[in-house]
Amino acid sequence: MNRVFITGASSGIGEALAREYALQGATLGLLARRGDALRRLAASLPNAGLHKVYAVDVTDRAALAAAAADFIAAGGADIVIANAGVSQGTLTEHAEDLVAFDAIFATNVSATVATFAPFIAAMKTRGGSPTLVGIGSVAGIRGLPGAGAYSASKAAVLAYCESLRLEMKPYGIRVVTIAPGYIDTPMTRHNPYPMPFLMPAATFAEKATIAIAVGASYRVIPWQMGVVAKLLRALPNAVYDLAFSRAPRKPRASKP
Repeated sequence: MNRVFITGASSGIGEALAREYALQGATLGLLARRGDALRRLAASLPNAGLHKVYAVDVTDRAALAAAAADFIAAGGADIVIANAGVSQGTLTEHAEDLVAFDAIFATNVSATVATFAPFIAAMKTRGGSPTLVGIGSVAGIRGLPGAGAYSASKAAVLAYCESLRLEMKPYGIRVVTIAPGYIDTPMTRHNPYPMPFLMPAATFAEKATIAIAVGASYRVIPWQMGVVAKLLRALPNAVYDLAFSRAPRKPRASKP
């Protein structure tokens, strides 16, 4: 049965993926900053004694690599999901928001690379179809006002995973990119605007694990947001600017 390593596993999409994979009989490596939440999650899952918990901040590369090495030593990984992510409103004109830009890129982009890196050597010799999964976002398809850091970070994840997919193909390692639309999680509940096609996290996890199992190179969930994203991508800049320049914005952490 699959061995699955998930970052950002203590809540939201990560927790939902952990529960879905546990129901499928997988052995899990659960990593997040909040150790208490991780331990409660692991204890509530089927085969609780088989799962490993790592209370680690994904921006701590040494600790992340050590957790990966421990999971590999315990039996290796068939699926690695770089799910940890943060979101916050940002405005370039405010110098204090540069800190938020750095933090968002460190968690959403650099930590995705740092999550995958320790597993690749072992995956090259593992056999089967080992899989690396990057969690992007439809927010990375076109830039959203007030979300420059988040949109840019998720656009970077989409492009990075595409590059990685080409690099890993000769070794039989699959790279799957999942781009969630609006999923009902603690992160999205702070959004002060309508969220079309909002999907429960458990439903998202069911659909995401199917996409991962079949080795989909790229999948937008829910599919309706995939249609919307394609339409937005096709819009001329002048039309997109007119439609979205005054769109509601995610709150900033600090306001002048």
